[in-house]
Amino acid sequence: MSRPPIVSAPFRITAYPLRKASKPDVHHRRYISTYGYTQAKSLIYTKHGEPKDVLSLHTHSLSPPHSTLLTLRTLAAPLNPADINQIQGTYPSLPPFTSLLGTPSPSAVPGNEACFEVLAAGSGATLVRKGDWVIAKYTGLGTWRTHVQVDESKVLRVNKEGLKPAQAGTVGVNPVTAWRMLKDFVSLDAEAGNWFVQNGANSGVGRAAIQLGKKWGYKNIAIVRDRPGEEGEKLKRELEELGATRVISETEVLSRDFADKVKEWTNGGRDSVRLALNCVGGKPATAMAKVLSPGAHLVTYGAMSKQPMQIPAGMLIFKNLVFDGFWVSKWSDAHPEEKERVVGEVLDMIRSGDFRDTPTVEVPWEWGTGKEELVDAVQGTLEGYRKGKGVFVFGDM
Repeated sequence: MSRPPIVSAPFRITAYPLRKASKPDVHHRRYISTYGYTQAKSLIYTKHGEPKDVLSLHTHSLSPPHSTLLTLRTLAAPLNPADINQIQGTYPSLPPFTSLLGTPSPSAVPGNEACFEVLAAGSGATLVRKGDWVIAKYTGLGTWRTHVQVDESKVLRVNKEGLKPAQAGTVGVNPVTAWRMLKDFVSLDAEAGNWFVQNGANSGVGRAAIQLGKKWGYKNIAIVRDRPGEEGEKLKRELEELGATRVISETEVLSRDFADKVKEWTNGGRDSVRLALNCVGGKPATAMAKVLSPGAHLVTYGAMSKQPMQIPAGMLIFKNLVFDGFWVSKWSDAHPEEKERVVGEVLDMIRSGDFRDTPTVEVPWEWGTGKEELVDAVQGTLEGYRKGKGVFVFGDM
């Protein structure tokens, strides 16, 4: 089923604030016409390039939903690296440029993850109702906008009890990626003392893998980028509190004694390191592969260093290592029911306190927020260390 069009009103819309005020607050007012059309704003791009060069803010309108259509209000939408790559045109799957928003040139809306509230539902909708929270069932929805209209078959309802919008809005990519990689490639045996090792352990996926590993009893080695002094020690303590068995820097991984350390940690090498999760590539990934036990799997889901990983022939011939890849977007689109199950279990862990949020930096998006503020936040995700994942947090529009 193709995504239903977002219809622009064929007449001039007169907008009224929902609540009366002597001095209307242009940042918080929500616009609905007398005919039920909802005003919306979207970040869009009409060509690929750097976010600061190609993103613009577009205002348009949504007609009242009919049949099984839903009108959704965005509550929170993260800024993921894959979203940036799609804007740049470097990601394997790219949203098509269309005229659905009534833009002068065909355009696309970035963003693949978000938490939405159902504002209105067509008379044929049976899966959700007004006030429910939903997330995208498939990738490519385009979530960096205040409102969107979709068929109810394109979203998953989530139980909002005990959750913040940002928690529901960031559950569909990183935790699902970690869950599937820990479960789908090799059967780790907690009772046998099996280990896994991962680089990029401070990332959203890395933190999720640490916490899931703790829940399931898997020991793990968490590799992080070097950080000076107390900053590095603070991060080490933080990851250990999440459940990391050992935390080590990339410099230590590249040192000659890394294999000796791993042997010491794994009961003289009698406990197997059966899985490696790689989002970095290059020499650190190769060094990580060297400490894997025979028959182990190394799963690559990213390449932040943009450097190729060299695989010595001995790893294949004598250790029979298996090198896999994992792309959560493709997996999610092929397994929507399983995605729904995993999302539900992770949200239950959040409610029970067994899963901590990845650190985030909130980017407020009110009706009056300007293009510059939003684009600066997007561009900032490309620059150096960040205190947390950027998340658009939307006002009551």
